Amino acid sequence: MFKIFKNFRKSDIFLLLGGVITVAAQVVLELKMPDYMSEITKLVETEGSDMGEIFRNGGLMLACALSSFVASVAAGFFFATASASLSMNTRKKLFDKVEELGMHEVKKFSTSSLITRTTNDITQIQMFVAMGAQMLVRAPLTAIWAITKIAGKSWQWSAITGIAVVIILSTIITIMSVTIPRFKIIQKLTDKLNGVTRENLTGIRVVRAFNAEKYQEKKFTKTNEELTGIHLFNARLMAIMSPTMYFVMNGVTLAIYVSGAYIIANAAAGDKLTLFSDMIVFSTYAMHVILSFLFVAITLMILPRAQVSAARINEVMQTSITIKDGDFAGDTAETGTVEFRNVSFKYPDAEEYLLKDISFQANKGETIAFIGSTGSGKSTLVNLVPRFYDATDGEIFVDGVDVREYQQSALRNKIGYISQKAVIFDSTVTSNVSFGENGKGKKSEKQIKNAIRIAQAKSFVEKMPKQYDSHIAQGGTNISGGQKQRLSIARAIARDPEIFIFDDSFSALDYKTDAALRRDLEKYANGATKLIVAQRIGTIMHADKILVLDEGKCVGIGTHKELMKNCEVYQQIALSQLTKEELNV
Repeated sequence: MFKIFKNFRKSDIFLLLGGVITVAAQVVLELKMPDYMSEITKLVETEGSDMGEIFRNGGLMLACALSSFVASVAAGFFFATASASLSMNTRKKLFDKVEELGMHEVKKFSTSSLITRTTNDITQIQMFVAMGAQMLVRAPLTAIWAITKIAGKSWQWSAITGIAVVIILSTIITIMSVTIPRFKIIQKLTDKLNGVTRENLTGIRVVRAFNAEKYQEKKFTKTNEELTGIHLFNARLMAIMSPTMYFVMNGVTLAIYVSGAYIIANAAAGDKLTLFSDMIVFSTYAMHVILSFLFVAITLMILPRAQVSAARINEVMQTSITIKDGDFAGDTAETGTVEFRNVSFKYPDAEEYLLKDISFQANKGETIAFIGSTGSGKSTLVNLVPRFYDATDGEIFVDGVDVREYQQSALRNKIGYISQKAVIFDSTVTSNVSFGENGKGKKSEKQIKNAIRIAQAKSFVEKMPKQYDSHIAQGGTNISGGQKQRLSIARAIARDPEIFIFDDSFSALDYKTDAALRRDLEKYANGATKLIVAQRIGTIMHADKILVLDEGKCVGIGTHKELMKNCEVYQQIALSQLTKEELNV
């Protein structure tokens, strides 16, 4: 929990200090009022008292009340501002940390959990600082000051107050011991609920196509009811706190007055007025002692969730980054070359190698293609080049330098990456195509339009209402799959990279668009190296070199004609798609 507080800025520390001071002032002013009340009581009960003196004490009491109100507002402002600032800084640092995490670490936490930690968990901490911190300052100050005021007044009244405190503490401890473990479950179930909701929204077409709405509703309802059940259980237990507090407070007042009546009745005539005044003051201060424990109870209602949330945030913040930056800035004499030397790879939590002993070299301007059955490791292989993962064994060189030695930004500035699933952002066409940077400054309007033309996207973009400034919805839900893929390709082309990585990026395109795109790309980027993962033989037939993968191993490497002669796996794939005449066999 305390590690989170390191995210306070210096200005926030001053705000918190201001909050502590104003809370202390509020407590002092509130606890000063019973003194004036005692004085007024004595004056009223004493014959011949000056009315002016009564009004003066009443005015001072009113001034304390108004000043306490102002101090309360100021304290709320200070703590609320500091908590909002802490929330903002923590959220930024957490987001930046997630940006640094490797793909394996992101999968370890899950997307829905990371979203919950960035939103709901930070909100819990913000709530604790805004409300709980005030209570933590207020409670001990109130208790200590009030106890010093009533110390030595009457052992009977002190005993009554002490019994009340024991009852309150017992109630708080019992409730907290039962509810705290359930707060951890609540946050995990919140992750799960977000995951189910996200799954349903991203797969809405499949859900509707298979009439699976009822199935999804049942899955959501099960998680929702489980979460609601634990919330209700905790809420019911917490609900016991308030009536218990009021019962104890009213009981203490009654017990003090009843016992006070007997004490006053048996006291000497000259002491009756003093005892009566002491009883009034004692009952007021006793209420403040009990209220201080009520403040503790309120804090303890907020604290457990804040602790759980802080632990979840710290879990992400303290995660070791496996993909670490090198020192090399990326300036090389050699350009556009990629080399794999005996590269093997397995996922950190896997026992079996996904790729085994892969070696090849791509020279500047060459087109290297990768083909193989589903699950053969094609996408994983090309994802090793921009260091989405690091090779388990062997070495990968870009422009003659080991990729581990590069600064990640410098390495990725050399690459134009097109993912298997087109990723489109909530913005305009222009913004999506000019997304990111490549060390060459902002992309001009001419570059953007040229990239869109080469990617065969010009025809549909210019038919959109605002053409290049037309809005694209998050995930590209207002355009087709092929259109999303073409904009994704245009984004990579606009970077003008040394190396293109096409991770099965032509699958959503028809054969005519596929051929036109590759033809225009060859004219525009004939000096760039192209690494292409493909399922269609027609897409890669003219590649300079084709690697055939089977169960993670390279079972063939060469041109299309060479592989048709000497690679059985390639022959089977090719003949399953095209005729011998089409394959030029």
